[in-house]
Amino acid sequence: MGADIQTVRLEPKRHVREDISTLSQNEVINNEEQHDVDKKPSTDTAGSSSDFETVSVQKKEEEAAKHKHSPKREKTDVIKSGSISTQIEETDNVILGQKTSEQEEKIVENRVCNYAKGKWVIDDRRPLYSGFHCKQWLAPMWACRLMQRQDFAFEKLRWQPKDCEMEEFEGSKFLERMQDKTLAFVGDSLGRQQFQSLMCMITASKERSDVLDVGMEYGLVIPPGGKRPNGWAYRFSSTNTTVLYYWSSTLCDLQPLNLSDPNTEYAMHLDRPPAFLRQYLHKIDVLVLNTGHHWNRGKLRANRWIMYAGGAPNTNRKIAGMGSAKNFTIHSTVKWIGSQLPKHPHLKVFYRSISPRHFMHGDWNTGGSCDNTTPMSIGKEVLQEESSDYSAASAVRGTGVKLLDITALSQVRDEGHISRFSLTASPGVQDCLHWCLPGVPDTWNEILFAQI
Repeated sequence: MGADIQTVRLEPKRHVREDISTLSQNEVINNEEQHDVDKKPSTDTAGSSSDFETVSVQKKEEEAAKHKHSPKREKTDVIKSGSISTQIEETDNVILGQKTSEQEEKIVENRVCNYAKGKWVIDDRRPLYSGFHCKQWLAPMWACRLMQRQDFAFEKLRWQPKDCEMEEFEGSKFLERMQDKTLAFVGDSLGRQQFQSLMCMITASKERSDVLDVGMEYGLVIPPGGKRPNGWAYRFSSTNTTVLYYWSSTLCDLQPLNLSDPNTEYAMHLDRPPAFLRQYLHKIDVLVLNTGHHWNRGKLRANRWIMYAGGAPNTNRKIAGMGSAKNFTIHSTVKWIGSQLPKHPHLKVFYRSISPRHFMHGDWNTGGSCDNTTPMSIGKEVLQEESSDYSAASAVRGTGVKLLDITALSQVRDEGHISRFSLTASPGVQDCLHWCLPGVPDTWNEILFAQI
């Protein structure tokens, strides 16, 4: 650490309340964000039943007798079913796929788990932290326990992946696993929700005086004339584990066109990753990226963002539309990250798929609502083979960046939004984008933890 950088011991206090997405320079005027998910026809990649060979019991017995006193000969096959590759041991005297040894059991246990497939189940041990007591990290505008909401059955739901167990999250295990490492969330306000969720999960809502504010190490300081930084970074001194969030709602570089003008327009470089990533990527061990809901004309006008490509205002009609510009940027940034992985072999990168909105009968500013507060998804399985967020899935393919696929499992949780109970929305305006915490983003972090 350089001599000019100081770490500040964080007193137990409430985390900054304001939503970064309402600031100037990186300001977002509208409270809600537009949903834009690409559609794609489904593709069946599962192997057919004819791919699997069975052996009759009689033949099995004959083979067993034949090789009773001879050494067991083994060979390893990889059987693909859908997007999952399962490695099993096959022996001459065993029906294919039947467990016959401790080694085989371990192989089955360690097979790749598709965490995007599964169902929501009731678990009385939930939630993982208290919405009342996590005041050090959780913004009141997302703590539904501090609002007028009365139905909290949604807090009791746990995601159960299909055909595999997800490791149970424990704050101590997370810190041990991330000892001397840094985890960074870079994205929009949904990314900030995931960040605050993780901080509450690690601490189990308990006040912590041993956590250091190390924002200065990552340039997360209040800029001249600003109200607050563009993110936060905290370090758990017991394990030297850093968790940070940086606000980059579009995952591309923003540069003021006139530094002397407080009302300047900004060049929104669609083909350049955020400057924060270019500057601090070497300090990060686990990176979680997201974008999606800021890609609309209203946001661009309100923030005075001008789309640039190749260092000049964009003139390419193919990426002039919001959906195309978003897809181009996601692919560009993910591709750049992928190109950096060989330089940073310690780095694991996840792109989180889009978090679904649930506005009914209108949008956020036209009377849209999400009035349901009762979980309707219990026991219903999510079984699709491919992500609902095709743009994200196609962007990570072949890059080394992993997809944190949370779209479909979140889609069935419409009761988990802040809804009409928002503390900050105007009368009649509902928040069907952001989630109550504790809530659905906790599951995103559980899936992330299982893959670190």
